[in-house]
Amino acid sequence: MSKSLYVCYFSLREPLVQTQVLPYLREIRKGGTDVSILTFETNPKANWSRTDVEAERSKLAAEGIDWEFLTYHKRPSVPATIFDVFCGAFYIWRNARRKKFDILHARVHTPALMCAIANRFLFGRKPKLLFDIRGFFPEEYVDAGLWPTGGLLFRTVKGLERWLMRVSDGFVLLTEQARNILFPESTDTGRDRNGRPVEVIPCCVGFDRFEIVNEELRIEMRSKLCISDRLVIAYVGAFGGWYLTEETGRFFGVLRQEKPNAYAMILTQSDPELIRTLLEDMGYGVHDYLVTRVSPDDVPKYLSAADAAISFIKPCYSKKASSPTKNAEYLACGLSIIANDGIGDTTDQIETDGTGVVIRDFELKSLSIAIEGLDALMKDRKSQSAICRRSAMERFDLSAVGGTRYRRLYARLLTKNPQSQ
Repeated sequence: MSKSLYVCYFSLREPLVQTQVLPYLREIRKGGTDVSILTFETNPKANWSRTDVEAERSKLAAEGIDWEFLTYHKRPSVPATIFDVFCGAFYIWRNARRKKFDILHARVHTPALMCAIANRFLFGRKPKLLFDIRGFFPEEYVDAGLWPTGGLLFRTVKGLERWLMRVSDGFVLLTEQARNILFPESTDTGRDRNGRPVEVIPCCVGFDRFEIVNEELRIEMRSKLCISDRLVIAYVGAFGGWYLTEETGRFFGVLRQEKPNAYAMILTQSDPELIRTLLEDMGYGVHDYLVTRVSPDDVPKYLSAADAAISFIKPCYSKKASSPTKNAEYLACGLSIIANDGIGDTTDQIETDGTGVVIRDFELKSLSIAIEGLDALMKDRKSQSAICRRSAMERFDLSAVGGTRYRRLYARLLTKNPQSQ
């Protein structure tokens, strides 16, 4: 059995790890790979009791996943990250010598740097380095306004990125747009110009989480929320940064004007006041909206009560590599989407599958036209819901899409003749 170490610069308790990382590791195990995961925990002595750690390790071990962690250091930002990189590299180097990993699977740039440094000091047989790039990390910091374009940090990280691209043995991207930028030659061959395997694996969802979504639950939740006869438009996710708060408020304002019975369902981990104030400024009363935080497990339950959903993200260069998990969740719940152009493969997916409406800008007229387009799609709600669910299964199913592609990539990394698969 081959062995893989998955390195993730997040806490095991992060929702992203629970809903994305661990499900992928379970899928990878189905290909006959023995999986370990290394996470970074903030102040573990305070946040993890010995009992909690052992319980979590036992739970994951029962699924065939070995879990270890190091401490995450936050401040000062750059020195703390550098310190974590070298702590992670030493851990990986020491354990790679002992456990003889076949693959070091690095989720984004910082873990990839840890793995590459560790590999540099391993002699003899080295594990393959899988760079799970996912996003355009340096450009994300520039687009978010955190780093200046061409600044020292940006140039340093871009230099490290180029090195990582040279020393890695395989790559994962989230979108075809990102593939076309980084590895256009791999579209037909599945390999870059050096013969290294490249896979596009979008943010997938496990459909077992959404099996509860049906007409009976919809009626129950709408009754519970006192919205039985209303048009419910949902939004899931954060606000601020790349996630367009003012534009979301503007959309709900136009919706309120054109659909007086509209109800806004906002499921967010951000400060509720960021969106609540905007909704009230747009004429929404306390009985016209819900702004709340729910656990990932409860998201499908709430979305079952919605009629459609929105996904507004800042259209910038780095977002060409983005695959919004919320879109996969919306579709898995049978919800049509109003989304803006310029985000990964979203436009092509929605327009090809007929699962929603894409807007090119956030002008009031464009938002009004989008609402008209949504009306047309939803004339037969049950039929449209089936179209959305089918699109979700074909494009974002955790097992059929995500698991299959990860297992294929692992097989290509481990085969002696890279051109044979």
